[in-house]
Amino acid sequence: MLNELKPVEGARKNRKRLGRGPGSGTGKTSGKGNKGQLARAGGGTRPGFEGGQLPFFQRLPKRGFKNVNRKEYAVINLKDLNQFNDGEIITPETLIARNVLKKLNSGVKVLGNGTLEKKLTVKAHVFSKAAEQAIVQAGGTVEVI
Repeated sequence: MLNELKPVEGARKNRKRLGRGPGSGTGKTSGKGNKGQLARAGGGTRPGFEGGQLPFFQRLPKRGFKNVNRKEYAVINLKDLNQFNDGEIITPETLIARNVLKKLNSGVKVLGNGTLEKKLTVKAHVFSKAAEQAIVQAGGTVEVI
């Protein structure tokens, strides 16, 4: 019965109640020991700290350049567009709705891999020259968002 449901014995563990007297086993210093950095409020070190030694990530050689403004496009090929009906308008939203794409990232880029047999209106952020040419050749139109 629903009213008789309860968790299995030992499935739910009680939290450790600190500083509740000497009989609790975690009274007085609350399991932190006596004095020292870890006994203080806000005590401890930041991630990656190695006791004053030059940290590992600082010892490693740094190479190259990381562009913070990099655009990462969701890529789709011409062969993926053949599942749509003739004369249909394809937007990033319709691609996600049809599970052709999982997420947009910085936008959609259409590449010219495969052949296109349908006349489609494709709206995307970027087109490769081969893809643009193939869509127009098939009788469709290309729109840059």
